[in-house]
Amino acid sequence: MEIITDTLKLRARLQRESRIAFVPTMGGLHEGHLSLVERAQKEADCVVVSIFVNRLQFAPTEDFSQYPRTLEDDCNLLKKKGVSVVFAPDDTEIYPVPQDFLIEPPSFANTLEGEFRPGFFRGVMTVVFKLFNIVQPQVAVFGKKDYQQMQLVHEMVRQMNLPLKIIACETTRAPDGLALSSRNRYLSSEERVEAARLYRVLSEIKSVVEAGNGEFQQLCKKACETLTYYQWEVDYIGLHQRDTLAPAEVGDLDLVILAAARLGVTRLIDSLEVSVKH
Repeated sequence: MEIITDTLKLRARLQRESRIAFVPTMGGLHEGHLSLVERAQKEADCVVVSIFVNRLQFAPTEDFSQYPRTLEDDCNLLKKKGVSVVFAPDDTEIYPVPQDFLIEPPSFANTLEGEFRPGFFRGVMTVVFKLFNIVQPQVAVFGKKDYQQMQLVHEMVRQMNLPLKIIACETTRAPDGLALSSRNRYLSSEERVEAARLYRVLSEIKSVVEAGNGEFQQLCKKACETLTYYQWEVDYIGLHQRDTLAPAEVGDLDLVILAAARLGVTRLIDSLEVSVKH
């Protein structure tokens, strides 16, 4: 496995590869990231994993400086997985000059995560576009936990005519259902036990909707009230159409539940797809 920090050296290394699969990450790797690597390995012999904490997507009040940076441990995990190349640039490599040219995402980026984190997706889409340009993969792999982000990347690739395929992978979960996340390490032991409740309330919504309950708003309101009772601060829980992320309506078949809530100082997000029969 090669660890490369320089864009020109990375491009020179990848010139001899006929097919590249790419997994962009911000480090703090866990089994969820490794599952994306395994999926990428099914698509290409050469798998590139980037590790870069992108300041452009953090608001001044957010945890950029505290975000987990565990490069040595991350590289050890990736080496054991047989990853070909790790691209680990520093901030000046990705942003050598002030980033005045930005990717402005469509309006649905201003809902859900975008409503609570203004400018977040502008930062995400800009760095993803830059990384796609640097690595020039044929395939890129993303997880469904960050569902809105995944859909925005799909749309950016489509509208910008980028020559690559986006593959979406299922969320990797702990045995109690909690979606694996780099931020889970911020949870205290008591909070970690409580954190599994988020998946349980989403699973309850999924179960009753698939059984025929069309009271979408009421179900989500009840879920918010349940979490609030257990000392969560809920940003949103909602049922949405998968493709457009527009609010779900009775008669829609392919839905997704999207949620974000804070437990203590830790903000957790999750998603769960729902399939409604005719």
